[in-house]
Amino acid sequence: MRLKLTIAYDGRPYEGWATQPGGNTVQDLIEKALSAVAKEEIRIHGAGRTDTGVHAIGQIAHFDAPQGLRMNPFNWVPAVNTKLPATIRVMDCAEVGSDFHARFAAVAKTYTYDLCLAPVLPPLMAGLAWHLPRQLDPATLEQALEILRGEHDFRAFAAKRGNETDATRYTRLLSRCDLEVTGSGYRISYTGSGFLYKMARLLTGAVVYAAQGRLRLDDLSLLLDQPAGLPHGRAPYCAPAGGLVLDSVDYG
Repeated sequence: MRLKLTIAYDGRPYEGWATQPGGNTVQDLIEKALSAVAKEEIRIHGAGRTDTGVHAIGQIAHFDAPQGLRMNPFNWVPAVNTKLPATIRVMDCAEVGSDFHARFAAVAKTYTYDLCLAPVLPPLMAGLAWHLPRQLDPATLEQALEILRGEHDFRAFAAKRGNETDATRYTRLLSRCDLEVTGSGYRISYTGSGFLYKMARLLTGAVVYAAQGRLRLDDLSLLLDQPAGLPHGRAPYCAPAGGLVLDSVDYG
């Protein structure tokens, strides 16, 4: 039985999603909890990585239940959550077909990023929003987001992992780059076919700089679709991790 997990977590206490030698990642802790329930080693496959300090309310992962273990998918939720810290929760568990893959079957992901414009950052928002007491222009922010929509080469908005090759593809489709007013500022939503390493944070840094008058919209446009080897520059700033949330993964 292949099972699909919907997972939420506060990313602040952990070293990101993907397993690390130290074991203090969301994937490591969920695998440990699943293995304790199944009484044998379980490995999970996630829809994608999130960095240290990045949160999720709709991360997706899958695993294959051990042969002979007939636990109902619904019962996995409380069984696993009792073995996880309160900052990580399995929200749902459902049976899926044997051809389902959390990463390769995904057709789109949505991230949100919260900006707090209050003069003082409320303590309960610490690590959950980028504090921007300096005024920014919402009209320019929306114009900057409009520039990013569509299919582009986003190499200027990708941090280096160190494993890039000449065959690395940087083209992604952003179908949504929306701005929403919140009680404390703004929320940006990005929906795309895929996201490069730190891409959502680099996009956010660039549009905020534009809205603060620190980056011209023409220069933001030049950062897109750069010919390989002829760069016009790179995204000017990587927004803090704490405002970013993996909201959902779409499987069509």
